[in-house]
Amino acid sequence: MIIFDCNGVLVDGKQIAAEVAADELARAGIAITPELVIRYFSGRRPADMLAMIEAVTRQKLPANLSATIAAATVKRLREELRAMPHAAHALTWLRGPKCVASSSPPERIRASLEVTGLARFFNFFFSATSVPNGKPAPDLFLHAASRMGVQAADCIVVEDSAAGVTAATAAGMTAVGFVGGSHADAQLGDQLKSAGAQIIVADLRHLKGAVVALRGW
Repeated sequence: MIIFDCNGVLVDGKQIAAEVAADELARAGIAITPELVIRYFSGRRPADMLAMIEAVTRQKLPANLSATIAAATVKRLREELRAMPHAAHALTWLRGPKCVASSSPPERIRASLEVTGLARFFNFFFSATSVPNGKPAPDLFLHAASRMGVQAADCIVVEDSAAGVTAATAAGMTAVGFVGGSHADAQLGDQLKSAGAQIIVADLRHLKGAVVALRGW
């Protein structure tokens, strides 16, 4: 089975989400740039991001901030989001079961797949809001494999964050690092390799070849 992260892999909305988070955090008195949001919190659940910010700044954030960020993010995604280049091509040609497993809330995953026309490729998606621990813990990927009836060792995870690759590796799965998003910088590939990615892919047209090289599927 192939497990896809959503934002930064299937859809190119990481910059959008980071801009919304930075704007809402600024309103709450936390000065942070979208670039720093991506650097420090890529792949993590929004609630975990806010908890980490509270711990570092020792500032209590508004109780409704997570919901505010979620609603504002979905609004902008519905207006601006685009599929990652060649995502539909990759999903068309990859055989076997596949699903989405993302740190985003369910409504954001659903909106992202619907807006970009990629929902037709997936019967199942899983959100880290359903498990005790978010990435880099393995909970989400183990949950997805269990629900899909697939052994962890038979799963390949496509991820664009070090937290996600770490989670996949901890789950006993094979990780493919993706660096083709508009947010990706020159260091991302090395970061994903260091986290445990077996192969780095910069173009989703090459994903099938990477999967075949790893598993012969």
